[in-house]
Order: sequence, then structure tokens, then C-alpha cells
Amino acid sequence: MSVSTVDELINLLTDCADVWDMPDRSGDPVDILDHDLQCAQLLRLSHPDDEELQLAGLLHDIGHKLVPGDDAHHGKHGADAIRPLLGDRVARLIELHVVAKRYLAATDTAHTLSPASQRTLITQGGPMTASEIAEFRADPDFTAAIALRRADDAGKLVGRHVAPVESWRPVIERVAAAH
Repeated sequence: MSVSTVDELINLLTDCADVWDMPDRSGDPVDILDHDLQCAQLLRLSHPDDEELQLAGLLHDIGHKLVPGDDAHHGKHGADAIRPLLGDRVARLIELHVVAKRYLAATDTAHTLSPASQRTLITQGGPMTASEIAEFRADPDFTAAIALRRADDAGKLVGRHVAPVESWRPVIERVAAAH
């Protein structure tokens, strides 16, 4: 699936309500819509000048809706879907949120993954090797990818107040117009 309009993207994101990262609902305690809105809100607060990063947070898990059950490749599925509308950087950051998870699992013993993220880490390649760590640190989007991952891991709280999907329309429109 490829998303070509802002309305299609808003509808896709809205359709993530009551869709879960694990089809049997054994994963994270919030649905994908709530999780993505939390992640985007955290990035809006911590990176107010990077709307592409905020949108990557808003959309990073839509791949779970597009191809249910393919946790290992959900980042790629989501990135491929939004690339035509929002461009390469937003898509790339969506793909990198899984890579950043592998990096943090290998390098930051204080970083906490949810039980669901711990389970899926293995299917996603496990913690990075030393050569993968060096390569990822050289990536121009390394810092943004780590910020996205940290927001991803923090955005799983039941009951956290978030702005509605429609509040993101102006941001989506600006990034789409710039692309």
C-alpha cells in the first residue's frame, strides 16, 4: 500500500485505533493509535523544530496495521507506505526505529524495553554487533533515530492524554508540501 494524500494518511492512522502490535493483544498495553500519538507528542516536546522526526514518531508503527503479524519488518512496511507523500527522511526514520532498538539493546544497559519489545528483539536481529554499532553511529540520522526509539519506548502509558489525530494535519500538510 502506498499513501498518496494527507486524507489517506489521516484515515490510515485513525484506523489504527483498536489495532495492536501483536495480533493476540499480548504486546504493549495501548493500541497503535494511542502509542503513535504518545510517541509523536513526546517528540514534539523534545524536538519542537524537527517536524519530520515528529511525524516519524506519529507513523512509526503503522506497518503493524498494514501487515499484521510481521513485527520484524513493520518499520519497512510503514516506511514504504508513506515515502511517496512524506519523503525519504520520514520513511528512513520509521525504518530506523527498529535498528535503534537493536543499538540500545547492545549499548545501553539502563535502557528499558517493554516485555513485548524484549520478545520481538530476537526476530528483529537481536542486539547489534560491534561492526553494526560502528556503522549505525556514522549514520547521519543516528541522533534522530535514537530520539525516536526513546520516545517509542516511553510512549506506552495507559491513560496518557494526547492531542487528537486531526491536530497533526497541519504538520503532515507542511511536510508533504515540502517534499
